Parts: sequence; C-alpha cells; structure tokens
Amino acid sequence: MITPVLLCGGSGARLWPLSRKSYPKQFVPLVGETTLFQASALRMTGEGFEAPLVLTNSDFRFIVGEQLAEIGIDPGAILIEPEGRNTAPAVLAAALWLQKIDPEGLMLVAPSDHVVPDAAAFRAAVQAGANAARAGQLVTFGITPTYSETGYGYLELNEAPDPHVLSVVPLNRFIEKPDSARAEQMIAAGNYLWNAGIFLFSVKTILEAFETYAPDLVLPVRAAVDRGKPDLGFLRLDPEAWADVSDISIDYAVMERANNLSVVPFSAGWSDLGGWDAVWRQSARDGRGVATSGPATAIDCDDTLLRSEDGGLEVVGIGLLNIITVAMPDAVLVADASRAQDVKLAVAALKDKKAKQATLLPKDHRPWGWFESLVIGDRFQVKRIVVHPGAALSLQSHHHRAEHWIVVEGTAKVTIDEREELLSENQSVYIPLGAVHRMENPGKVPMVLIEVQTGSYLGEDDIIRYEDVYARD
Repeated sequence: MITPVLLCGGSGARLWPLSRKSYPKQFVPLVGETTLFQASALRMTGEGFEAPLVLTNSDFRFIVGEQLAEIGIDPGAILIEPEGRNTAPAVLAAALWLQKIDPEGLMLVAPSDHVVPDAAAFRAAVQAGANAARAGQLVTFGITPTYSETGYGYLELNEAPDPHVLSVVPLNRFIEKPDSARAEQMIAAGNYLWNAGIFLFSVKTILEAFETYAPDLVLPVRAAVDRGKPDLGFLRLDPEAWADVSDISIDYAVMERANNLSVVPFSAGWSDLGGWDAVWRQSARDGRGVATSGPATAIDCDDTLLRSEDGGLEVVGIGLLNIITVAMPDAVLVADASRAQDVKLAVAALKDKKAKQATLLPKDHRPWGWFESLVIGDRFQVKRIVVHPGAALSLQSHHHRAEHWIVVEGTAKVTIDEREELLSENQSVYIPLGAVHRMENPGKVPMVLIEVQTGSYLGEDDIIRYEDVYARD
C-alpha cells in the first residue's frame, strides 16, 4: 500500500492578496470548486492508497481536519511542526512515523498546493513507479515542459522520453532553476523535465538514504517524533528537539547526492500555481486570452486576468494587455503579467510598512468557524461571526471591552457568568466588560451573529481563556 504524505505548511506569498500567511493558497479554491489541498488529497485516494499523512503547522491544524472532513477523507495522522524547517525534516518525520505502523510500505510525498487536472493519469503514473520504489529506487516525477520556465528546477535524462508511454527511466541529475537562455536550450534539447517535487519511495529506502546522506538530521527528527505529544487527534512534534533540526530541502539533503534515482515522466498536465501568471494559464479563457473570476467584466482586453474575491465588488478592465488584477475586500493587486513573480516584493514592502494586509486576511478562520470585521472605529468594532454546527468558542472574558450579540441566523447558546440562555434569530444579549462568557452553536446549521464591541482596546489579544475545547492557550 502507498501512504500519501501531504506537505501543507507554505505561505504562498506570490499569490497575494488572495493567499496570505494566515490562510495560504493550498486552502483556497483557486482553480475549480475544491481547494488545492482537497484536490491533492482526493487524487491520492482509491485502490492501493492508505489514508493520507499530513504535515502542517499549529495555525493550520484545524483547517486541515475541517477541509478533509468536507470531502469525506479521514486522515491517518496529522503531524504538527513547531516551526517550518523545509521539506527534508518533514519527509524524515513522516518516514519515522510510518516506520512504526507500516515499515514495509511506500510513501508518496507531494506538496498540497499543486494542480493536476487529470487525477486518473496521475494515479497511473504513481502505479508505474511503484515497483521501482519497492525495488529500492528513489522515484521522482518529472513534468514534460510546455514552455521555458525559469521558476522551476529541472531533471536531466539520458534521452528524450516518449510522452505517450508511462515508464520509469534513470535520472542523470537535478538542475537548479535556470536563466531564460539556459531554459530555452533545455526545452530545445528535449531530455529535460520540470522537477515537480513529488517523490515515491519505500519507508526503508528513504530512511537509509537519510542515514547515508543527511545523518545529522536523523537524531533530532527522531527525538521530535518519539517525544511528540498527542493533542486532540494531532501529534505535536517536540519543539525542543525540532529546534536542533537544520532547515534544508529534500533535494539538497538527499536527492542530489543519491545514486539510486529514477523518474516517471508525466505529460498529462501539472502546475504548482507559483504565481498569478500560472493561475491565468490554468483558467478558462475567452478567444482573446481573458480569464475572469467572480464579478469581473473585461472590455477590449487581451491576455489578462481579472478576478474579484468579493461578491459586492465589481472589477472592470478596459483596453488591458497582459495585466493581472486581483481584488479583495481590503487590498487590490494590479500587475503586468511578466512581473508575476515579483508579487512577493509587494508582500515584503507591506510588511516593512507594518500593513496588516501583508499577512492577514479580513476573514479570520478559527477552529469553531470564522469572523470578519465589518466596521472599525476608535472605540467600537462590528463583526460578523459564523459558528459551525456543534462548535463553541472558548469560555473567556475581556479587560477592555463589552460586547453586544445579535443572532441573525440559527440558534446561539450563550453563557454569561452563571446564566445560560438560548437566543434565536433577531434576539440579542449584552455582555458587560469583565463578564465570563461563551457562545455555542447547538444546532445543525451554521449560526451567524453580529457582534458590536465597545471599549478602550479592541485587539484580539484582549482575551482571558478559562476553558477551550480546542486546547488553545
């Protein structure tokens, strides 16, 4: 059996303003109805596949569980990294975890933010590489290039592969991201593939490879796994041991040093959605190359992406050529398509000026649901809060603010000090400053309420938690 290992901790800065540190691109339906993370999990299900093993960080642990539940997938395990240490430690942690439960099995390592339109073809490619992986090969998947991309690493083969035949071929070497002239030369040569960063190998083989090529990683990562602590169905890797782990990719740590490398060429379509230009290429376009999403209107435009992520905000482009426009409720990106990779520079500039839009979305996702600020004043704030069925906020109080709750959809169970009551639509309640309180959704549909805060300080850190079903500090 093959255990999918989904790596799910990136921030996706090049797809700002839709993708931000608080809610990155893998959790967003960028292309299609499902999120990239959900699509990744779905294409690694079915005959021959075990439940997925997911590696993520603490901020995303509930999002991972929620999105898998939405598509009917029960994860095998969710490992929480104390902090990002790149792909090599993550893969090693997964292998050490699987060594305990399936030491003879195969593991399919994949990022959770890629697009593969033909899931059946991908599964066929995985099966094509399975025997080589069982025989001790480190198998990677190379994408047949369709243009001279400078943002990807490449794989060099002995000869050009047959794009119509699924097979496993020897891999000569990894090539770093080239400049444009070198990329064009490799495309013309025909024996180079894009490095997709997807790997298939046995648990035993990859552990032997780490022992041989990156032995300094093995001791601290093993300690982090062995001393990990269960937390509400997750496994938190030990932070002290993890702090001693080097920040290094699986390519540098193992793959570029190993001599038992094979590759499965894949020609059925793939993108890492590494920029808005890639999103444009994956989107449905009209005869003039214009892709629109949401309330967007193009007039006399060519080769342009117009995207509105706010149902009440209409984006209109007139006479545009090679332009990317992405509108969010709190930020708008307008860029020349040739500068798509420079969006990360905008994120850095916003961080320098301490703009919250650099990292935070206006919609704040929590394990119980989400909220967004509708109006913010000097001494007041109005929020919309959505609570999932059966979910509950923590029992808490505030030093600096009072709150007024108005239920607009569903039913709320409200605790204020020693009093409990049920509120239905159009009913409201006042929570005085300092009162110990909680809201819960006892119903079977989402509960929506409007919260009006008043006080001298309205920050999210003005919370004293007494009880929390999600074990947050």
